[in-house]
Amino acid sequence: MQATLEPASEASFTPRDKKLLANVPYEKVEIPIAYRRSIVDYHRKEAAGTIVVDTDDRHLYYVMPEGKALRYGVTVGEDAQSWSGIAKVGNMLEWPSWVPTEGEKQRLGPLPSYVEGGPANPMGARGIYLFQGSKDTLFRIHGTNQPEYIGEAISSGCIRMTNEDVIDLYKRVKVGTPVVVLNSHLHVAKGY
Repeated sequence: MQATLEPASEASFTPRDKKLLANVPYEKVEIPIAYRRSIVDYHRKEAAGTIVVDTDDRHLYYVMPEGKALRYGVTVGEDAQSWSGIAKVGNMLEWPSWVPTEGEKQRLGPLPSYVEGGPANPMGARGIYLFQGSKDTLFRIHGTNQPEYIGEAISSGCIRMTNEDVIDLYKRVKVGTPVVVLNSHLHVAKGY
């Protein structure tokens, strides 16, 4: 697969983004090259403007015209927490708050009931909420306060991106954008 690195840019950052990201409470890390934002050849049949998540390969694709896609590295759900299917973007929020589910509290131990939006929040800079019909799936594409895990399968099912990447994706999508989360073993690179 031909890939051209697409450098991270602050062009999409709001003044609030710049302020909050200037003082993050986590260590800045170098994302492995395989998971850095890139423009790649894309051979599946989804229409331009569709989001496709390849959970096995740990990549999210924003489909572009003419057989290209913008590929981002992501953190995906642990095996028991993963989700696949077809959804749409049902809501979008900047610096969303986080309310841990009961399942997260049981699995992860004591958690606060509510975390205000900001750089320490596990939801990061943006939240893209996945719906099926009018029903919230409770799965999200969102930023992270743990960028060191990009390329891993450790989340509670959500798709995590670096804050810089989720800000970039957020500006490209809108409510109603189709989202395809591939079943295990259906890789984008294999062109099924």
